[in-house]
Amino acid sequence: MSSRGGRMRSPKGPGPEGGLWKILFAFCVVFALVGVRLFQLQVVDGGWLSDAAQQSRSYQHTIIGKRGTIYDRNGNILAMSVDCKDVTCNPSQIEDPEKAAEIVAQDLGGEASAYVDSLTGDSTFAYVYRLADKDKANQLASDLSDAGIVGIYFEDNTKRVYPYGSVANQVLGMVNTDGEGISGIEYQYDDILRGENGATYLEQGADGTPIAGSATKASDAADGTDIVLTIDINVQQTAEQAIADGVETYSAESGSAVVMNPKTGEILAICSTPFADLSDLSTITNEQLQLKSVSSSYEPGSIFKIVTLAAGIESGVLSADTYYSVPAKIQVGDDMVGDDDDRDYQMDMSVREIMRRSSNVGAVLMANTVGIKGFTSMMDSLGIGQLTGIDFPGEATGIVTSADDFTTTTLGAASFGQGIAVPMIQMVRAVGGIANGGVAMTPHLLMAKDGEEVDWGEGKRVVSESTSQKVTDVLRTVVQDGTGEPAQVAGYDIAGKTGTAEMADESGGGYAKGRLMASMIGYANASDPEVLVYVGLNGTPYLATDSSAHVFNTIMTEAVGDLGISPAS
Repeated sequence: MSSRGGRMRSPKGPGPEGGLWKILFAFCVVFALVGVRLFQLQVVDGGWLSDAAQQSRSYQHTIIGKRGTIYDRNGNILAMSVDCKDVTCNPSQIEDPEKAAEIVAQDLGGEASAYVDSLTGDSTFAYVYRLADKDKANQLASDLSDAGIVGIYFEDNTKRVYPYGSVANQVLGMVNTDGEGISGIEYQYDDILRGENGATYLEQGADGTPIAGSATKASDAADGTDIVLTIDINVQQTAEQAIADGVETYSAESGSAVVMNPKTGEILAICSTPFADLSDLSTITNEQLQLKSVSSSYEPGSIFKIVTLAAGIESGVLSADTYYSVPAKIQVGDDMVGDDDDRDYQMDMSVREIMRRSSNVGAVLMANTVGIKGFTSMMDSLGIGQLTGIDFPGEATGIVTSADDFTTTTLGAASFGQGIAVPMIQMVRAVGGIANGGVAMTPHLLMAKDGEEVDWGEGKRVVSESTSQKVTDVLRTVVQDGTGEPAQVAGYDIAGKTGTAEMADESGGGYAKGRLMASMIGYANASDPEVLVYVGLNGTPYLATDSSAHVFNTIMTEAVGDLGISPAS
């Protein structure tokens, strides 16, 4: 074969020159892809990847801000935070979980089997025990070291302690393991009491072990604000013991008590059964944490005759000397209403006598004189069926017929405290207003925060000063020579009223036989009262004069002495 010019042409297709271009092209594509990836890693995702790398070799240690201390009105500590330890672990480091669990149970309590799960696994972190006492945690650390067990660590924390044990626990409430208020005052004022946590970052090795000396503080902790309550712990203790004894002595299902200064609205003691045992949190029920005098409504019974009396005097249609011819029974709706003394004859009675004897029939006659408009106007003025504004969670409004729906039957039943249901705190505010010259104050538990006294306002006028004095004068008679006589405290001038209400039959309508709400409310000294006491025994077979009046006496006797109230004579 020959070629022109003595040179042979290369055939078309792959060859040295074509292969080089393809290699160069492939190199450029790879270089471009690598460049794009580097740009993404270094520029686009650089910050995120840096943070992720930091997180993989460090963890945040929380610095706890201590919760504020709670004091009673006399400076006694009711709740405070103390240092403690959270016991944590790195399960991947623990070679003998069963042995470690035995030592933890030995020092912290409980069954060893309960700790095995948290000490076992592939994770690098788990809680073993929250809020351990420091001395117990130190003992545990020593015992683990002696046994050669590694992988269990101790973090600083704080926990709530209550120097008076279970006293006032319903008022104070509880916090959870994270230090958050979940009931009572701890919940109501959580935003004030709660501290602000700080943080420290610690570097850790690949196996999750903290590296000594690597701590870097990210933010400081701030402690919560201290608060002072209106509670007097001595009066509170007496009230709780008296109610517990009263429930047992008078075969009641439960009991409640409130002690308040009617001049200021300051609550000195408040409680209801059953009480909780804070030494064993696993046994606490929701009922034990409820303050029934705030959250539960009951028919007030004959103490509501105070409202009937005030309505008549305020409207000018009644006086203490107004007389009625009171029959043995009177028709109220479909029922024939009689008196607790089973009187079976007609009797002439003054309003003062009606109140002294606590005549239901007489109260109906008084209410009929007042009329629906005057009666419902007084209920509205006294705040019946309205929130009092007490600074405690879960306040009930009660079950009260609106003025527009009132009938003569409703009026007759309400005149002696049936057919309506309100929480005790409403009656405390209403009667406290009558006691305080006609001005009702807001019941409250917070006295001061961060060293500054809290202003709860000047109150609301609910009746005239003249009506206040006239009602008080009648209520003196009830205690001096009436159904409230057992409530007398030697040397003190007490005005008050007993109440006995039938309780609804939960099995099927009407009222249950032998189940009464026996109550007593009163204040001392009557002309210038500084303390009001309300006692209620729920589900007792006893009349108020034979039960709650005696409990009232116990609490009032302690209150006037502890508060330094001078006798009237």
